[in-house]
Amino acid sequence: MQKFKLRAGDEFIRLGQVLKAAGIAESGSDAKEMILNGEVKVNGLEETRRGRKLYPGDSVLADGEQLLIEAGSDV
Repeated sequence: MQKFKLRAGDEFIRLGQVLKAAGIAESGSDAKEMILNGEVKVNGLEETRRGRKLYPGDSVLADGEQLLIEAGSDV
């Protein structure tokens, strides 16, 4: 399981953004396609909204990769 830290001060990140930032999707359009094709799960459930907000503690499963969203540090 890979951990993904939010930037300091951010409360959430959108699903499409995290797929791209974590390198699971090469581009925003690739992320959109993966999500719309039902290839992405959030907290164990299929998610088809690329704008879904992810908060610390949420998990994402896509393309065989599992991400755990963590809060960023203010330090």
